[in-house]
Amino acid sequence: MSEKPPAAAPGAVLFACNFNRVRSPMAEGLLKRLAGDRIYVDSCGLKRAPDFVDPDERLTVDPLAQEVMAEIGCDLSGYKTKTFDELEDDSFDLVISLTPEAQHRAVEMARGRAAEIEYWPIHDPTLTEGSRLVRLDAYRLVRDSLAHRIARRFRP
Repeated sequence: MSEKPPAAAPGAVLFACNFNRVRSPMAEGLLKRLAGDRIYVDSCGLKRAPDFVDPDERLTVDPLAQEVMAEIGCDLSGYKTKTFDELEDDSFDLVISLTPEAQHRAVEMARGRAAEIEYWPIHDPTLTEGSRLVRLDAYRLVRDSLAHRIARRFRP
């Protein structure tokens, strides 16, 4: 059985998750690194991080996500989170949802447009309990899973 050829590269891709603090910014950084400026890439979440998140960190990428991305030379330290409602442009060729909740919103956003929607269920590493090393490994697993899917989906 042969693997099907990769789909044609879209001109604009949006990654969406719940809070835009872990999975979607990681995916955005990975695709930007792979595609350079061949593809416009953005990410967003459904809503702001919950109130229990330190107010100084609510608009930034989760520190552990920043750390594991920095390990591969991808700097997310200056990234500012945003919601669907805060997107500067919503005309994407492809929207990739990383959570079931974001999938519903992506389908609503694409209604009546030519946008393609894909759902990539990706584990939420913030749910991992244990030592710092155990939690970092969970973030690395998410990073590596996203990198693999992105490389497979968008390889030149």
